[in-house]
Amino acid sequence: MRAGPDEEWAQVDISHPPKTEAFRTEVKEFLAEALPPDRPGIGALDEEAAWAFARDWPRRLAERRYLSLAWPEEYGGRGLSKLHQVVLMEELALAGVPFGLPQDTFGVKMLANTLLRWGTEEQKRRFLPRILSGEDTWRQGYSEPDAGSDLASLKTRAALDGEEWVIDGQKVWTSGAHHSDWIFVLARTNREAAGHRGISFLLVPLDQPGVDVRPFRMMSGQLHFNEVFFDGARTRAELVVGGVDNGWTVAQSLLGVERGEEAATNPILFRAEVERLVELARRYGKDRDPVVRQRIAWCWSKVEIMRYLGYRTLTGWLKGADPGPESSIAKLYWSEYHTEVTDLAMDIMGLHSQVPAGRSCGPTAPTTPAPPTPPRPGRRPT
Repeated sequence: MRAGPDEEWAQVDISHPPKTEAFRTEVKEFLAEALPPDRPGIGALDEEAAWAFARDWPRRLAERRYLSLAWPEEYGGRGLSKLHQVVLMEELALAGVPFGLPQDTFGVKMLANTLLRWGTEEQKRRFLPRILSGEDTWRQGYSEPDAGSDLASLKTRAALDGEEWVIDGQKVWTSGAHHSDWIFVLARTNREAAGHRGISFLLVPLDQPGVDVRPFRMMSGQLHFNEVFFDGARTRAELVVGGVDNGWTVAQSLLGVERGEEAATNPILFRAEVERLVELARRYGKDRDPVVRQRIAWCWSKVEIMRYLGYRTLTGWLKGADPGPESSIAKLYWSEYHTEVTDLAMDIMGLHSQVPAGRSCGPTAPTTPAPPTPPRPGRRPT
């Protein structure tokens, strides 16, 4: 992905240089060897086989240093470029397999890259190897009941007590916290500062007195989101990333890492969704329905728009630009798109769409859902 000769990042060249294409060949060869024959993607496996695959997959990626592809070599990486990282993500998305596993995303993809930019040398040496090995799993403590889209209005606070921060407050929609070891938390550390100022980015252990993790049971019956309550929870004074009261800048940097990589890969996943919709319409005999066909065409057009918006965002990210409003626009765009796609799938399936996943119904073969995150030893029961 290279910018035009005038160096304006908004001008997009969607070709890739030879070095990254050679790396793409390497990744394709690895996937051809690593994936189950004739059954691409973890979603195509039955539950037992999916569990076996899931337990082994991060190890295989780590052996090739794919989990730390763009990290400096002194921290266990390969020292390759951001574009190599994007190529890897593209090929994993096309193959239907994750980058590590969903439960590793917050540690490997988000926090590790944030520590590489903002962390102290002690923080990097302590946490990066444990993130790669899977010894520590992480979650994100951003949103609060009254601070969702307006995150700067957060009320969780942290006060320094000797050599520890004491944290009080609540986070919500915390994905997978009930199976995790650590959480990175945005907390107000300066009560005199308003808005985006006075917020710090803290690393907090979850398994301690003063932390109460309460899972939500979703309509699907699965446990995924959580409320996390802090009542006198503690973490070491040195476990603040990027400096005290500088958490907003650090948090935005983390989101830039997330959205920069996803800019190229999300449209691949969305295109696969549209293809599944077409197959779903065929199985239910609605592929000739003019209204259904028109709605599928609408979905396809939106995916193409997102693809080129992603290229634009990605070009700036590869040139070192901080994420601007285009990354937030992309997030808003695909969230609204997903509402329409889900509505269409339910309209195609009719009442069959209300049957829990994994139970046979209608003319379609049941889809095996991704297995839930296994509980880690010593974690609280759910």
